[in-house]
Amino acid sequence: MPVSALPDLNVLPAEALRALILAQHEQLLTREREIEHLKLLLSKLHRMQFGRKSEKLARQIEQLELRLEELQSKRSEPEPKPSGPGSFPEFSSVTTAKPVRRALPDHLARQTRRHDPKETVCPRCQGELRKLGEDISEILEYVPASFVVIRHVRTKLSCTKCDCIVQAEAPSRPIDRGAAGPGLLAHVLVSKYCDHQPLYRQSQIYARQGVELERSTMADWVGASSRLIEPLVEALHGYVMEAGKLHADDTPVPVLAPGNGKTKTGRLWTYVRDDRPAGDMAAPAVWFAYSPDRKGEHPEQHLGKFRGTLQADAYAGFNQLYADGRIQQAVCWAHVRRHFYDLEQAHASLIAQEALQRIAALYKVEDQIRGKPPEERRAVRQAESKPLLDSMRQWFETTLSKLSRKSDTTAAIRYALSRWDALARYIEDGHIEIDNNAAERSLRGVALGRKNYLFAGSDAGGERAAAIYSLIGSAKLNGLDPEAYLREVMTRIAEHPINRIEELLPWNLAANVPPTNAIPA
Repeated sequence: MPVSALPDLNVLPAEALRALILAQHEQLLTREREIEHLKLLLSKLHRMQFGRKSEKLARQIEQLELRLEELQSKRSEPEPKPSGPGSFPEFSSVTTAKPVRRALPDHLARQTRRHDPKETVCPRCQGELRKLGEDISEILEYVPASFVVIRHVRTKLSCTKCDCIVQAEAPSRPIDRGAAGPGLLAHVLVSKYCDHQPLYRQSQIYARQGVELERSTMADWVGASSRLIEPLVEALHGYVMEAGKLHADDTPVPVLAPGNGKTKTGRLWTYVRDDRPAGDMAAPAVWFAYSPDRKGEHPEQHLGKFRGTLQADAYAGFNQLYADGRIQQAVCWAHVRRHFYDLEQAHASLIAQEALQRIAALYKVEDQIRGKPPEERRAVRQAESKPLLDSMRQWFETTLSKLSRKSDTTAAIRYALSRWDALARYIEDGHIEIDNNAAERSLRGVALGRKNYLFAGSDAGGERAAAIYSLIGSAKLNGLDPEAYLREVMTRIAEHPINRIEELLPWNLAANVPPTNAIPA
């Protein structure tokens, strides 16, 4: 690259010399800004590749847990006995406390195996034996999940005086003429959409149990099941849209593009109704929708009947929803915090550190009022959070005047100030949350599945997935085992009156479905 020659500074006029110095100074500033920006990008990419420090710490904990298990296992092994002349028994100088054995859970099914003595008479005097008592001990055993064939035997009866034949009606099946029972359908659906096992892997697992199930057969079951639950998902959609406040978010999902064998990027949208943090006893629920792209027309269609407050990120496609005033915008403080967190991690920025401390003070107030009635939440926020917000805004504006207009810190502050009214709306309404974490939590399972396999083989597959995610996610929000819930739904839905379909929503079946003991994904 050619280098421009430096002019003779001895003969250069003062104005030209001043201009040259300013130009060089601006070049230096531009370079430094680019360096700092690249450091920020690299820091983000390194965390994406190798995990955050907390994730590294988790791996260290896992290693220590494994080491502890190894030591505990060795402790249970018998010590070698001394042998040979002159050997002495070894005595441990440390007394190891054995862990207290917990009672085995009462909810587990019991199988009783009786062990009667082989003697029928007294081995000493041949006298008669009578029962004195019994000793009972329990061990915890694991029995793998197994298949069972249900034989429905329908007896035919014929009249002895005429040719009349009577017989009970055949029991209904979830899928007409289908060979899968409701429990198997529920298991296939939950394995695919909750436990992230694609159908070909399920086929391999079932084959090891001696049951040959073709992937194409299970794919037919998934399609038929999704059609069966369409009215239920529509009822769920209506329930979610009746709320006065919703959490919304979306995530990209890879979908097989038709014709060329390549993938395209579709979107999965989530809308969460959950007012439990504001003391509302209404059942929480989530409704998912799929779209082949991210155009703003999709949320406009999804939220056509919604009136109230929408908590979402700053996606421009939502802006048209706020134009006529029927939907009010509430922005997420977690998104604001994320910008400053990235800056603090990349540069150890003092400004970012102070911003994080100020935001943490807002969350501390929220910890005190979670689950309280809206009026109480609003009163506390007005008294404690509003002064913090006013002070933070003034600090943002003062700090902004001291920064370069092109710095990443400036961008983070402007992100917050440009959305300040929507960020501060939560202090005026006790129903609104400080962030949109409810929506982000609902997408975690999708993100895990997306790592394991292609999300969908077509747009229709994306729509099926959205429907099943809606029922599984809503069951989880209500503390129900999703597989048990879907089993109950599949058992009933074929014969259930369509005008009472809401009776099959998760919270209406809670009495018939066991709660989940699994840790949420």
